[in-house]
Amino acid sequence: MKREGFKSRLGFLLVSAGCAIGIGNVWKFPYITGQNGGGLFVLFYLLFLVIMGAPVLTMELAVGRGSRQSAVQGYKTLEPKGSKWHLHGWVCIVGCLMLMMFYTTVSGWMLNYAVKFTTGVFDNVTSEGVGGVFDSMLQSPAQSLGYMAITVIIGVVVCSIGLQNGIEKVSKVMMLCLLGLMVMLAVNSMTLEKAGEGIAFYLLPSIERAKNVGIGNVITAAMNQSFFTLSLGVASMEIFGSYMSKDFTLGGEALRISALDTFVAIVSGLIIFPACFSYNVEPTAGPSLIFVTLPQVFIHMPLGRLWGSLFFIFMTFASLSTVIAVFENIIAAGMDNFGWSRVKSSVISFIVLLTTSVPCALGYNLWSSVHLIGGRDILDSEDFIVSNLLLPIGALVFTIFCVTKFGWGFDNFQKEANTGKGFKIPNWMKYYFRYVLPVLVLIIFIQGLIPQS
Repeated sequence: MKREGFKSRLGFLLVSAGCAIGIGNVWKFPYITGQNGGGLFVLFYLLFLVIMGAPVLTMELAVGRGSRQSAVQGYKTLEPKGSKWHLHGWVCIVGCLMLMMFYTTVSGWMLNYAVKFTTGVFDNVTSEGVGGVFDSMLQSPAQSLGYMAITVIIGVVVCSIGLQNGIEKVSKVMMLCLLGLMVMLAVNSMTLEKAGEGIAFYLLPSIERAKNVGIGNVITAAMNQSFFTLSLGVASMEIFGSYMSKDFTLGGEALRISALDTFVAIVSGLIIFPACFSYNVEPTAGPSLIFVTLPQVFIHMPLGRLWGSLFFIFMTFASLSTVIAVFENIIAAGMDNFGWSRVKSSVISFIVLLTTSVPCALGYNLWSSVHLIGGRDILDSEDFIVSNLLLPIGALVFTIFCVTKFGWGFDNFQKEANTGKGFKIPNWMKYYFRYVLPVLVLIIFIQGLIPQS
């Protein structure tokens, strides 16, 4: 059967960027930036995105386009005869599933808040009461399960329709709306009273602020964020390489996807920091920033219901774009490995995804007493396995596979990556890819295992 393909280059870029653009860009990037002193962190982040994130992304896309298959069959097509690289493909499928086991719950929270703001739930809530709204959502099994289920249904239905008519068409609309909403929200934030102070903190590098945190800590945090922002290592991007045309080089496309991903992260800061400084809210508030801190800003802002609604609709689009992209990995795995039709694979995937997402949805209410890895709750335990183990180890496997003679080999990778118009990977970069890039990824992995103080 002929492999499906994207209808347009814009469709490929927006779907791929949608996979990379998720809650981490909008939720994590601003508060990590705030905790690490602002502007200098942003500069290091951009540097590591170019020298580490984009190269590993190029490798995932190359394995996909070179094989025209999803992860397991992709490795089987390209690996040396008798080798077992394809076993990592099965790990990638498990990684995508485990990522969705908690991501669907958090995406459901975004949708829940979009509905709450739109329907006026926050209209009469005081600053002190905002935290109570979040707590009551977490403690309600009906809300957690209901909105998680809606997220799973949306993701599977879109994927079941097909690549061009479902994923590409829906993701294009969502991503263009997302980008438009972001610009509107950023322009509104920049008109607030103390917007200038927030923007200066965010974008002007300060050695003094960085020294207070520790320059080494700032560099480490920037390296981590640049790696995790693209969700590399579980073949979530590889599948879209398998649907690509050969018209453009992969290095150039990887840089464009990284640029879109970074644009969303940077503009998210332009929404959040001016608002925080204008309403005397701590910009380093951590994970509570989105659900507790920002709603406090919106309820005091003129037309707060409108801006709060738009913000959480935008957050819903950001999370759903990732859900749809990763669901496609899981559904394509069923089609490529077991010969199922798209509809059959979608139905089976729906049952599996809905079932495996239940523990996390119940992790803050009925199963709140369950603590797993190092005393972490269910969500944090699943996140730890994906972020600290599967992503960095997976990225290291992809890198070694693409640059050594034991795998696909650098020459084959370079030939595939350089096919088409655009930026070509020069020969001298072979040494960087072989000897420097794996060390950088290994550092990420080791850092993830060191307990945080």
